[in-house]
Amino acid sequence: MLSFINQITLIRYLIVWKVNGSLVKVPSCLSAELSQNLGTIIANRLPTQEARAWRKALGITQEKRDPLLLPAPAPSSPWPIEVVLLPYPVKRIYGQGELIMWELKLLGIHADHNLFLELLLPAMEEASTLAHTPPKTLWGRFDIHNIYVAKGEKWEPLVTEGKLDLNYRPTPTQWIDGLSFLPKSGRAMHRIHWITPFELDDQQEPTLHSVLNALVARLVLFVPGKRPTVDDVWTWLPDEERTTLRTVLDDARECTPTRSALKAAPKGWPGRRIGSQLYTTIPHHMVPYLQLASILHVGKHTHFGCGTFKLE
Repeated sequence: MLSFINQITLIRYLIVWKVNGSLVKVPSCLSAELSQNLGTIIANRLPTQEARAWRKALGITQEKRDPLLLPAPAPSSPWPIEVVLLPYPVKRIYGQGELIMWELKLLGIHADHNLFLELLLPAMEEASTLAHTPPKTLWGRFDIHNIYVAKGEKWEPLVTEGKLDLNYRPTPTQWIDGLSFLPKSGRAMHRIHWITPFELDDQQEPTLHSVLNALVARLVLFVPGKRPTVDDVWTWLPDEERTTLRTVLDDARECTPTRSALKAAPKGWPGRRIGSQLYTTIPHHMVPYLQLASILHVGKHTHFGCGTFKLE
């Protein structure tokens, strides 16, 4: 089970910004603003040829634009790299010295620490010093306080109080180290609690089967070759794993929610619904695959952090 896990390349960064203005207000969907502003800064910093893919994805037609004046990018593919921007905000208004936390995940061929150091971190540094920004906005009113990198269940320091450790070199598979995909207590799971909005291909009431199908589709990111498909995922999987996963999917057809508390996604967020679903039980052999799906995010709009959940 999960014998292919070492083939899943992922680097997870926990970003901690400290507000240095008297008052800032963050939008309901912070990840949309992160995507727009950081993506535009990156496009403006790159040489013309390298910037072309970024400008095309962001919908930028001018050579240079103020990131704060751009409309929100199209949600389908706003950056030309595979990344998840997962906000952790617990409120909308932050004061001097308060911390804003969010997670950045680089996946697949883009799980490269050099990419973070050369492209993403400089964009954050520029965003922290933007001048002449509208009142109460985050941009230009924060310091990069700390940045951590996941190693299993631990977060190891990369930036500490603004100081970068250049000797720390995370690998694209250290996120797995010592990570358990089963409940620590061994207790049964009964609920999926979506912590960000989601949108699966199945527009009916999502089931364990549709979530697991979405995981298989997400695994396309990790299959070598040009433009792999879901069929290639099944070929890529080891024989025993292929058999196990097909059994899990077949069994999942019989697992439907007994109670649902889903509602429309909050205003400003992509995705369709958010909330929780209760099952009589979530079979033990499905839990590792569901835990993996929650880490990788599933469905549409994963760039904005959509499609992740907790098992309870």
